[in-house]
Amino acid sequence: MELNKLPITTKRPKKRIGRGIGSGKGGHTVGRGSKGQKSRGHISPFFEGTKIKKSLIKRLPLLRGKGKQTAGQRPSIINLKFLNFFKAGEEVTIAALVKHGIILEKDINPKGIKILGDGELSVALTVKLPVSKGARAKIEKAGGKVEN
Repeated sequence: MELNKLPITTKRPKKRIGRGIGSGKGGHTVGRGSKGQKSRGHISPFFEGTKIKKSLIKRLPLLRGKGKQTAGQRPSIINLKFLNFFKAGEEVTIAALVKHGIILEKDINPKGIKILGDGELSVALTVKLPVSKGARAKIEKAGGKVEN
């Protein structure tokens, strides 16, 4: 047994600042310095100081209404290699993808699902979903067809 190979058995708790002198890091300024905005209270995440001419909020484009953020505006993506779980001649729909466990029902985007051409397809399928050009070529090469 070597002393440097023993497991660590103790872990010190973090210092609770601002809880009085007995806390180990306490008392008057509790590690914040003496004066200034950062020593006194909460600073807004959008505060950038006084030297910047336009704030971040003013530099962003004006988007009116609800749900105008760009996140979530694209369909969910499934690569072609995952369609090999289907049997020959089956139809590929959203319900079939959920049934085979390729996508969870809660992960389906309101914009739908799109199939991209990553990987190879060895089964002839009928795809009833939007596909990319590369995926369309690989599906037709495997003997399947795209109905969309």
